[in-house]
Amino acid sequence: MPEAPPVQSFSARVAELVRRLGMPVVVLLASLLFDLVFITDAALDNHGPGFVDFALLPGIVAMVGCAIWARRRAAVAAMVGAFALAFFTIFQRYLHTPAYSSVLANLSITDVVAGTEMVYYVARRVRPGVAFAVISSLVVGALIAVFGRYTYGDISDSTILSALLFGSFLLGAAVVIGVSGRTRTGPSEKRMRRLRRVNALVMGQWPLIAALAIALLFEFGYSYDSGTRGFPVLFCSIGAAVIAVLSPRRPGDAILGVAGLLLLSSLVTPFLHLGYDYPLVAGTSPTQIVAGIGVVVNLVRAVPLAKAWPRITVLAIPVAIGAFLNTHPGPYRLMTDPQELGSLVVAAGLVLGISVAVGLFLRSRDSERTQVMKAAVTDAQTTERMALARELHDVVAHHVTGIVVQAQAARMMGEKNPQLALEAMGRIEDAGTEALAAMRRLVRSMRGDAPAGASELSEQATTDLDADLRKLVEGANHNIETTLVLNLPPHLPHEVGRSALRLVQESLTNVGKHAADATEALVHAEVVRNELHLEVRDNGRERAHRPAGGSGGYGLVGMRERVALLHGRLTAGRGPDGGWRVEAWLPLEANGDDE
Repeated sequence: MPEAPPVQSFSARVAELVRRLGMPVVVLLASLLFDLVFITDAALDNHGPGFVDFALLPGIVAMVGCAIWARRRAAVAAMVGAFALAFFTIFQRYLHTPAYSSVLANLSITDVVAGTEMVYYVARRVRPGVAFAVISSLVVGALIAVFGRYTYGDISDSTILSALLFGSFLLGAAVVIGVSGRTRTGPSEKRMRRLRRVNALVMGQWPLIAALAIALLFEFGYSYDSGTRGFPVLFCSIGAAVIAVLSPRRPGDAILGVAGLLLLSSLVTPFLHLGYDYPLVAGTSPTQIVAGIGVVVNLVRAVPLAKAWPRITVLAIPVAIGAFLNTHPGPYRLMTDPQELGSLVVAAGLVLGISVAVGLFLRSRDSERTQVMKAAVTDAQTTERMALARELHDVVAHHVTGIVVQAQAARMMGEKNPQLALEAMGRIEDAGTEALAAMRRLVRSMRGDAPAGASELSEQATTDLDADLRKLVEGANHNIETTLVLNLPPHLPHEVGRSALRLVQESLTNVGKHAADATEALVHAEVVRNELHLEVRDNGRERAHRPAGGSGGYGLVGMRERVALLHGRLTAGRGPDGGWRVEAWLPLEANGDDE
């Protein structure tokens, strides 16, 4: 039955999907999904008019469309996006639809992601003067949305400051990254290597990146309630997230970096008087917890567990300090309840145990994958060595046997007829030259110096088996009359023809080496019932003494290997008339049962 296609793992399918869509589209769709879930929950709750929050969706969908369009027409799509921000601000204000804030006040996460991507595309692909005008239009549209959309109550000064700060950061980052990608020529090899490393890092860390993005978005939302007082903790969370994503490169240093940021955040938090305005879980922000889990997993995955425990202990210290100082929201209220302390210790131990278990699982999977790759490489090398060994045996044995036979004939006849000896020496010279040329071809193929478009040993492959068999018999130099009976079609499969030529070559070589007193040989090749039938036989008798040059017994081994690779059949042995006979049947079509 046909071979079943390999089953792709979930990670491989996700990587293939990301490759097809592109990372910007994937991030955009993920933000859209988040907004859909958030808006649906807000529209169906018991607070305010029902379903009114769905009025936010047209503007969000319009921004998604503009961001995707910007991949082809950056300037036009960005101008439409700026108009959409202003238009849907008026639309939502007319319907009294309350906006919600994400990274920027009154802008959904999809609005922010789509706007940032449009700025990036414009900065990268549009002429500087036009790009400045288009990006300025997007900034104006965003400011209209921030200050013009309907909200409950007035916008505080801290909210305005936060929007300006984070908006400037996103704008600057998108412009810098976009301008750095403006190249008139194709990307350099160094840049391509950097992009491949970044792509491999993102593909390997996508679950952690997704979890960190959700946690950061959660913190950004709360940062508008705490105002600028929450900025120190938020910046520590951002730093911890970046370190966690980069931790596979240097996991030991990464866990120390996250531990330092957690310690700084834990010590600063009591002085910020955040109360319930900032989300803290056991005294630590959600993003820092996710980052800590990520660096523990990557450390255990990269180094033995015995070496990982000291650094894990270093990370546990600031977590314990944060729980002790910041579990209770009141200022300077330490967590001293033994029962509550025990619950936190159990919860922390459970999270740590899960993180270590995940790291060990990934380490085991990496080890298994490495072993599989090594086994595959070893198998490929073994197969290649066997193929080269067969080729070397066929080439050397054929030519050298001919030289030895000619030399023996020259020695026997030299005293009686010197002219025949001279003619034999000429044939020996020709055979030696052919042997050297064949060896050079073989060495060139082993060194990988074959001409462009040629595969391994392809220079020795046959394209006309009939003509090549006739040439082989004419140059056999075994002093044995050989009869050819050929009934071959003009075209045969490449591998079948090449293997058939080598089988006949090896069989004739064995005739010269082993068939004593042989006076004639027969080579018969024809196609019978979708198989190539080969027969080589002689009328000699087996030598009683060791043949010239010795016999390592690899000729028949190589022939059987060649036939087995094509799922054919081979027989070799004494014929009914006393001579030696080799028969092979090679299928002309690939075997459908191959697995």
